[in-house]
Amino acid sequence: MAGNDEATSGGGALSRLWGWLRRPSGTITVLTLLAAGFASGIVFWGGFHTVVEETNTMTFCVSCHEMRDNVYAEYKETIHYSNRTGVRAVCSDCHVPRDWTHKMVRKVQATKELYGKVMGTIATKEKFEAKRLELARHEWARMKASDSRECRNCHSFDGMNTEVQKARAKKSHELGQRDGQTCIDCHKGIAHRKPQGMTEADEG
Repeated sequence: MAGNDEATSGGGALSRLWGWLRRPSGTITVLTLLAAGFASGIVFWGGFHTVVEETNTMTFCVSCHEMRDNVYAEYKETIHYSNRTGVRAVCSDCHVPRDWTHKMVRKVQATKELYGKVMGTIATKEKFEAKRLELARHEWARMKASDSRECRNCHSFDGMNTEVQKARAKKSHELGQRDGQTCIDCHKGIAHRKPQGMTEADEG
């Protein structure tokens, strides 16, 4: 008997909740508001995700002349652009983290580039070259701090067969692994020309 009372009570609570959801709030029901909010959330999230991913495309990255006329032109001459396997690393593969949290942090940091665009900080080749070392140092420091996370999406010590590498590369990679070095310690200038004025510390 007590079980029936509890079931009835539970059913009554559910009925009251359903009645509240269907009760008009102004001119529409609470249930309609919730459904509309849920649908809007899906649309917003889908749109936001689409925009974020669009900013990771090569087309977007080189849509400004500062990148197209400088680092992009150099990158096209490297093995990351054209190689025997046909695997191409685009800008975001090296400069944007894949996991959501670090990606969003990087996107927020990158908003200062909009300020630089508006102010014409590197609007000419001469201005770009004057800032090149500073810009490179920022990126090297970021890569160093993340243990070359983006490099390791494609390259890793565990995946290397040093026995088939040339003697110099084999020795360098084995020493690097032993000493806890990260990719950017040795591979500056791998996709873009090294800046003028680099110091011994910059060279690693």
